[in-house]
Amino acid sequence: MLEHSDDRAVNDWCIEHLGCPVAERTFTAGNLSVVHGLRLTNGREVALMIRDEDPRLGACTWVQHRMWQAGYPCPEPLAGPLPLGTKVASAETPLPGDEGPAPADAPRQFAGLLADFVTRAEDLDPQPLLRPAPAWVHWYHKEGGVWPVPDDRDVDLNAERCSATAWLDELGAAVRERLEEVRDAACVLGHGDWDSRNVKFRDGRPLVVHDWDSVVYEPEVVIIGQAAAMFEGGPTGAGASVERTAAFLEEYQIARRRVLTSNERQLCWAAGLWVRTFNAKKFHLDNFDALGRDEAETRMRHAGIR
Repeated sequence: MLEHSDDRAVNDWCIEHLGCPVAERTFTAGNLSVVHGLRLTNGREVALMIRDEDPRLGACTWVQHRMWQAGYPCPEPLAGPLPLGTKVASAETPLPGDEGPAPADAPRQFAGLLADFVTRAEDLDPQPLLRPAPAWVHWYHKEGGVWPVPDDRDVDLNAERCSATAWLDELGAAVRERLEEVRDAACVLGHGDWDSRNVKFRDGRPLVVHDWDSVVYEPEVVIIGQAAAMFEGGPTGAGASVERTAAFLEEYQIARRRVLTSNERQLCWAAGLWVRTFNAKKFHLDNFDALGRDEAETRMRHAGIR
C-alpha cells in the first residue's frame, strides 16, 4: 500500500473508479499533467494522469475512446476525468514507447499517421468543447495583445517587451492576420501536439499516440501546419527544419489522398509559423533562441506573408 496523503488519495480513487487498490507506483513523469504508473493489487497496470480541471478534458477522452474503438494506436481510456482532490484524474492502459522512425523516413511516418487520425475522426461527432485550442495553437485568442496566456507558466507574454523580441511580436501579429482567413472555417478533429514525445513507432510501424489532452477541433490546415512545423520538435520548441516541414506537407497530401491548393499550403505554413513564433517568444524567457530570423523569413514567404 502507498503511505503518504497524496498516495492515499490516489489509492482511494483507484478503489472507487477501478475497483482495486494500488500495490505500487512504478514511475512518475509528466509536464502539464502528472502521470503515475501504477500496479494494482490484482496485477493490472494503469497510467493515471492528474491535472487541472478543464472543460476540454471530457471531449478529449470521448475522442480518445472512439479512436481506440476504431483501432487507432492509442491507450484505452479506463476511467475519468473524475475529481481527485482539487484536480481531476483519468486512468488508461499503459502502452510502451520506443524510438522514432529513422530520420530520413520521419516526415512520411508522422504525416501518414496524422492523416490517418484526421480521416478516421471524420466519422465522429463535432466537438466544439475542444475550442479554444491549447495556447500554442490558440492564435485566435481574445487577449489584449498578440499572445495568449501560456499553458505552462504564469507570465504575460504581451508585457514582456524588449528589443530582442520586438520582431517576434511583429511576426506574431502578421501571422494572426494571415490566419484570419480560417477563423470561421470548418473544423476537423486532430492532434495539436504532434511530435516525437507523443507519437511513437516501432520497426517503422505506428506504436502509440499519447497526450490525448492535446486533441483539437480546428481547421485542417491548422492541424497540418502545426504538426509539419513541430513533428521533430521536442521540449526545446525549435521544431522541424524548413526542408522537413515541406516534406511533411507533401507526405500528408499523399497519405490523405488530397491535394492542397496553393492558398491552403500557405495557410499550413502560417499555422506552423504561429507555433514556432509563440515558442520563440516564450522560450526567450529561458534565454533560448527557438527561431532564427532567416528561418522565420523563409517560413513567411511560404506562408504568403510579406
